[in-house]
Parts: sequence; structure tokens; C-alpha cells
Amino acid sequence: MGDVLRQTGNAMKPIDKDELYEHLSGFLKGKGVELKEGAYTNGIQKGCTLLAEAINLSQKGISRAKDEVDKKLDAMRQVIHEKTAPKAKAAAQTAKPPRSKAKPQAPKAKAKAKAKPAKRSSV
Repeated sequence: MGDVLRQTGNAMKPIDKDELYEHLSGFLKGKGVELKEGAYTNGIQKGCTLLAEAINLSQKGISRAKDEVDKKLDAMRQVIHEKTAPKAKAAAQTAKPPRSKAKPQAPKAKAKAKAKPAKRSSV
């Protein structure tokens, strides 16, 4: 039934109260069985009415559940997007303007030179 919703994008039309009974009567008539008024046909008709109501209610429930799943899925996609999207700092670095063609500066000399250890004399 979920495949029907995915393929068409729409839920089925609700079933009328007596529609199943009419179809069942037509089917049985084609097989040579005619339903005449009586206690057993009233029971069959009530059963068909209950089945139609159950189908209609389940379709409404499926439709509601599909809507809720879609909402939760959209929220989950949003969270994933926010967690995996590039950070603002990284985006700003990639958007830096190109450097000018001025000569690069020479590296600054270190202020203090390391002192070399004194050599020992062999006496």
C-alpha cells in the first residue's frame, strides 16, 4: 500500500458505505450466486460496511503517518545539513580576495642568536 502512495503521490479515494457489498453482489452474481434479501445478506452487508470503514480509517492513519514521517525526515535532513555544511570561517577563507603582485617581504631576522658552546682545549 505504501508503494501506491509513492507512485501516485495521492491516497486512494474513500470507499462508500455500500460499495463493497455492491461489488461483492455483482461478483457473486457473475458466478451464479444471487444475494436475496434476508438475514444472511444483512450480515454480509454489515460486514462489508465495517470493512469499508476500517479501510477508510486505515488510509487516513497511513496518510497522517506519512505526513509525520516526511516532517521528521525533513528535520533530520536539516540537522545533517547543518552538521556537515562548511563552517562560516572556512567559507570566509575561501572567499579571500587575490593577493596583490607586490614583492614578498623577506623573513625577519631572529632577535637573539643562539650562543655556541665554548671549545675545550686539550692541555
